[in-house]
Amino acid sequence: MPEIVVGRVNEFFAKPVVAGIELTAPLKLGDKIHFKGHTSDLELIVDSMQLNNVAVEQANAGDNVGIKVSERVRRGDIVYKITD
Repeated sequence: MPEIVVGRVNEFFAKPVVAGIELTAPLKLGDKIHFKGHTSDLELIVDSMQLNNVAVEQANAGDNVGIKVSERVRRGDIVYKITD
C-alpha cells in the first residue's frame, strides 16, 4: 500500500501512551498511519487526536498533535499515512 510522509515524532509520553507529532501534511481521525523508525514499526487507525490539549477531528501541516498509540514509539520516528 502506498504511504506518504505526514510527520515526525518529536515527543513520547508513557502515561498516557501518547506520541507527540509535528505534522508536515494534514491528518484526520480515521486515517491509517504507520510509525517507522530504527526500532519502531507500528500501524494504527487514528482514533484520538489532540491539539493544545483539545480533542480535534483533523489537523494541518505545522500543527503539533498528540495521538494515542498502543505501544512505544521514539523521537525521530517518521509517521506515514497509508493510502489505499
